[in-house]
Amino acid sequence: MALSISAVVLLAIIVFLLVRKSGLKAGHAAICVLLGFYLASSSMAPTLNQLTTSVTSMISNIKF
Repeated sequence: MALSISAVVLLAIIVFLLVRKSGLKAGHAAICVLLGFYLASSSMAPTLNQLTTSVTSMISNIKF
């Protein structure tokens, strides 16, 4: 649960920075948010969740 909350905060910060610095329009950001909600309720949601979990696990196992 803590991972998904931090991922949401991280993604929100990235979208905010893209809107402010890179010229992403607020309408485009809103469409991306709506796409996320629709993907979360689709049949692809478990696959996307597993992919995200696998990628974060892979990143956390990197030794510096």
